[in-house]
Order: sequence, then C-alpha cells, then structure tokens
Amino acid sequence: MFAITVLTENGHRHVRAGAGRLAELVEGLGGEDNRFLIVQRIPDLPEVFAQVWHEDGGGYTLEHRDGAPDRHFQVELGTPEQVVAAMARWARGEDGWDSGLDWAPLRLDLPEPPPPLDLGEDERGRLEARLREVIVGGYTTRARLAEIAREYLVSGDRRPVSPAQARRLADRMWLERVGEQASWEGETDPERLGRAFAALEAAGITARENFTCCRACGQAEIGAAGAPDARGYVFFHDQSTDSAAAGHGLALLYGAFEGSPDTTASVGREIVAALGEAGLPAEWDGDPRRAIAVTPLDWRRRLVG
Repeated sequence: MFAITVLTENGHRHVRAGAGRLAELVEGLGGEDNRFLIVQRIPDLPEVFAQVWHEDGGGYTLEHRDGAPDRHFQVELGTPEQVVAAMARWARGEDGWDSGLDWAPLRLDLPEPPPPLDLGEDERGRLEARLREVIVGGYTTRARLAEIAREYLVSGDRRPVSPAQARRLADRMWLERVGEQASWEGETDPERLGRAFAALEAAGITARENFTCCRACGQAEIGAAGAPDARGYVFFHDQSTDSAAAGHGLALLYGAFEGSPDTTASVGREIVAALGEAGLPAEWDGDPRRAIAVTPLDWRRRLVG
C-alpha cells in the first residue's frame, strides 16, 4: 500500500490505496462525475498533491504541485498506464520520479495573503482550543478543519473568520501536529484499536470508529453501516473521540442485531477479547447494558487528511 489518499470526483476517499487500486481508479476515469482524481500524501500536506483529468475520447492531463502555486506543473499523456507509472513513483517518493516527462509550469495567479485575524484573546483562545481538540482526535481532514475554523465563531450575521483566514489557521495548526507526530515511534493505541476493529469486522461484527455525532444517531445508523449478515456491532461516536483525546479513555457501544441480552453479552466478550489481542485494556463487568471502557488509553492518532 502507498501512504496516500485518493479523492475522486464523485466524493469517494480511498485511504492507503495500493498500486492495483490506483491503477483501477485511473483506468476508470472518463465518465460523468468521474473525470478526475486527486492524490494526497499521508499525512496530507498543504499545497502538495498530484492529480489527473481525463474525459472519454481524450488524453490524460497529469499535474503535480510541490508546495506552492508557483511550483505547479502539468504534462499531457496518452495512456492510463503512463499516468499510473508516474503517480506510483510520486506516491513512493522516488528521487527523480518526474524525470522523463515533458513537464510545463502551470501559470496560476498567486492569491493575496489574507489579513491577520481580528479576534480578541478569548475568541482566539476558544477557536484554537477547539481546532486542537479536533486535530488531536485525529479523524479530521484539512478541509474539514478549515470549515470548523470558519464556522466556529459565527454568530448571527457576524462571520469573523474568512475562508482564507480559516485555511491559513487550520494549515498552521495541522502542520504543528504533523511535526509532533514525526517523533512518535511504533504502534500507537489508536492503531491498536484499529487493528482490533479490523479483526472484529472480519469476524462478522460491524466495527466503526468515530461513527456519527452521538449515541442515538449511532444506534440508528449502525445497522446499515456494515455487511448485511453481520451478527453484531461496536462503535464509538465523535463525542467519545473528544473524550479519548482529552485523556479520559474511550467508551465502546455495542450490541447484537438479534437483540437478546445473551447475544449482546456474547458480542461484548468478543470485543473485549479482540482488544486484549491488540494489547489494549478493557473495563467491563459483563453486563450487556454497560459500555465497554478502554482505559487507560494514550490517544496519539496519526493524521491522515
């Protein structure tokens, strides 16, 4: 797998796509609502991406940007195989990945820098604290973070943070976290959790991280979130993510689609066992009416974007 996220025109995200999946996505371009895709690194970095555009009957326009609008280049290619080969070299970070292609600079108007934020100390503190909370949670994207920055202080007709100011603030704080996580070594607790959830999914239990906004919405939507033949489910919502990111552990909600207390308790035991196999502690007294607590938990989730 490549350390990339592929975003398609129809809104699908393919995280850590491998060479085969990347080839399928490029070769499938051309139809309505599927004419381009964008490839970002993991973690996503501002102004760093590759993208390709293709319409049925035409060639392929491949572009890449390397840090700023004046470092944006494009080349016209004739076949999807050429595109895939170049994108794969880019995804692997190979030295000289772009050699052998007739790149031309894409002349773009450089945007005017936004004015400094006109916020008082209290408002700035509250805004940055909320953005930090979301970043530490680890499930956001740069685009979503900028949206939060733009909307968080809105009151009536007052919109004190412009879209450009929001992007600048979100990108600054995002890069600070990228710098922090560069020093992390080995598997983190959220990665162990992901491994446990993957094992549960494979065993027929729908397992979803950071799923919906709250318990009620999660319970209402989890039935349609997984395989039709799933025996049960486990999830935590984004309020639980905020709690884990603040150092308070994580509450897992679970159940059996058949619905009896005995089968729900059986699902709970499977979840506790999967957590133990992944090296995570679990507090649960066996009562199917009680959530499973994963605590203590060192919440260091690496950003993807």
